[in-house]
Amino acid sequence: ELPVSILRQLHRATASPTDGTTVAVWNGRRVAAVWPGYVDAAYGVAVDIGSTTVAGHLLDLATGEVVSSAGVMNPQIRFGEDLMSRVSYVMMNPGGDVALTSAIRQALDELVGSLVAGAPPERAVTRDLVLDVVLVGNPIMHHIVLGIDPTPLGGAPFELAVSTAVHGTATDVGIHAPNAALYVAPCIAGHVGADTAGAILSEGPHRSSAVQLLVDVGTNAEIVLGNDEHLYAASSPTGPAFEGAQVTCGQRATVGAIERVRIDRTTLEPRFKVIGSDLWSDEPGFDAAVDVASGGTGISGVCGSGIIEVIGELYLAGIIGVDGMFDGTLADANPRVVADGRTHSYVLCDAGEHGRGADEPRLCITQNDVRAIQLAKGALRAGIELLREISGFERLDDVRLAGAFGAHIDPLYALVLGLVPDVDVASVHGVGNAAGAGAVRALLSRAQRVEMEATVASVTKIETATEPRFQQHFVDAMGFPHSSAPTPLLAQVITLPERKAGARPDGADGGRRRGRRMRTETESTESPIATASTEGES
Repeated sequence: ELPVSILRQLHRATASPTDGTTVAVWNGRRVAAVWPGYVDAAYGVAVDIGSTTVAGHLLDLATGEVVSSAGVMNPQIRFGEDLMSRVSYVMMNPGGDVALTSAIRQALDELVGSLVAGAPPERAVTRDLVLDVVLVGNPIMHHIVLGIDPTPLGGAPFELAVSTAVHGTATDVGIHAPNAALYVAPCIAGHVGADTAGAILSEGPHRSSAVQLLVDVGTNAEIVLGNDEHLYAASSPTGPAFEGAQVTCGQRATVGAIERVRIDRTTLEPRFKVIGSDLWSDEPGFDAAVDVASGGTGISGVCGSGIIEVIGELYLAGIIGVDGMFDGTLADANPRVVADGRTHSYVLCDAGEHGRGADEPRLCITQNDVRAIQLAKGALRAGIELLREISGFERLDDVRLAGAFGAHIDPLYALVLGLVPDVDVASVHGVGNAAGAGAVRALLSRAQRVEMEATVASVTKIETATEPRFQQHFVDAMGFPHSSAPTPLLAQVITLPERKAGARPDGADGGRRRGRRMRTETESTESPIATASTEGES
């Protein structure tokens, strides 16, 4: 096939005497580019379009080598922090979908420009040498990039406009790469998108008899469970707490953020590490190292992995109970546990400590912070348990935590908090950006695209929003590590506190009234999660 644009290239390449002509052929059937003379270069771009970050790689299509990598913030954040708020923006603002599409397409074009500019100078990469572009993303990002109205994904039955792979040209989605074909990976369901298809291709649960649990942890957690016999997939509305939002001192993972935490079981004193320094806070030179690494800003907050660890440590140290409530009796004996209205908080880093000024606020973990993580991890675990229940896969041989956040979670603390079911800690692995890795595979191999499409078509999709058992699993999953499920494997590697009801905030005896209080709190938080799971799945 010879597209009109290629006819123009062909004419220019052959109109005057040359040393020959180079022709690039896509998929064995269409001429993709024509150059005068000899051109021995062909490049492709693989992009994972996340709701927060858009990450891409430029690859040499002949060797598979990653030539450059880059990432940009998704500019749609100005329309809403999470996906459903962006859908709401479209619903409430005529033409909002056009604005969202324009924003992400501009970001994609700029990203490709950055990737080309970031290639080594000796390669002399130009945009016309980019011959293929592969995109993966969640269903809403998928639809918005393609210029499709995402609002049907905002409510039941969460219908996709298209679930199969989409073929076109890069210019169709506003990417200035005149010779590049476009491949948008297939979606699985209204909440489980092309990014999950890429993660499946990368991690290969369908290639082994071992039962794999693959979780891409983000604002929404995509969950895949199964083996070479069958795969099941679902999504759970975890919200942004794992990324530092909804947490008092939470922040994104940048230099100066606390990323590792340990609490002494006797003194309840904390020690921690921050991004940018290899030292723990109780080691000599820590304050100076943090000051240099942060450019003088010092300790600024706690990122996602630090939040997971500090709450895990609060539980292991007995500061909070299985139900997540602070033990108020500790406030009389330890300055780290302080009264905070009708509840209590834990002081992770006080004013004047580790270079923080005397007028700077304490970095505290509050009762509301613990609750935010409970809600997030409860939704994630509920989705996992629902898949296990429906699929019949009780055994878990391999647990993989994908995504930027999943890659930095300590597997032990994932088990302590109950993010994942009780398994051998050695079987839990962080695998990084599996969706992006799958996009790279699809870019480099036609066979891999065929494999991905066939696998995705056979996945059983579970809509957590319409499954009545999801709410019960959610309530059960609120406890640390779980309200009812035993944890014998976890108990083999770490000493768990005695399971007991948490103390009342005022330190009085819990008893029967305490149980009633927890039921009331569960009822008050259940409704928002029910709404989120119904309206915020994608």
